[in-house]
Amino acid sequence: MTASLPTARDARFWDRIAPRYAKSTISDQASYEYKLRETAELMHPDMQVLEIGCGTGSTALHHSAKVAHIHATDLAGGMLDIARTKAAAAGVRNVTFTQSAAEDIPLDWGQFDMIMAHSILHLLRDPARVIRQMAARLVPGGYLVTSTVCMADGLSFFKLISVPGRALGLLPLITYLSEKDLRAAMTDAGLEMHTQWCPGPRKAVFMIAQKPT
Repeated sequence: MTASLPTARDARFWDRIAPRYAKSTISDQASYEYKLRETAELMHPDMQVLEIGCGTGSTALHHSAKVAHIHATDLAGGMLDIARTKAAAAGVRNVTFTQSAAEDIPLDWGQFDMIMAHSILHLLRDPARVIRQMAARLVPGGYLVTSTVCMADGLSFFKLISVPGRALGLLPLITYLSEKDLRAAMTDAGLEMHTQWCPGPRKAVFMIAQKPT
């Protein structure tokens, strides 16, 4: 894996599918709600939160009433346009949506009490590097909350589709992480595991890691 930033082609792919993505339903609603609850239990009204890969903003908007502010970022401007429309319709004013690659979060935003990265790490060229960057952006005692499809665990066959699909612009970049890789990246970044849960085979692994105080 390299440390290069996403390409314009990556942004175009997500811009193109944004309207369809916004209309799609969550495949495992029960698991999603469990992750929301586990995350919310760690939140407090003074909390500053960063979300990378926020998509159309559903998770950020759900948590907005529990924290002081959420910086929500995504590579795709099309996703963020939908997110801003949803926020305006809901009257949410403490979520800021900014177009940014996960690898390129502005340093002047400072540090955060929590960083969320859902369904994004396996779509990055160098997820371990991004985990290190996020760990550095956490305050002592802060939390990194992730939900990641570990494609190396039982889904490696998908390379037969994903590699040519990526070349044709029909699929995004996919990095084949294992659950072991992901946990090791958290440890190497100096984080301690707080929660690790997976609802079943070939399902996204939910992890909450904490920066030591």
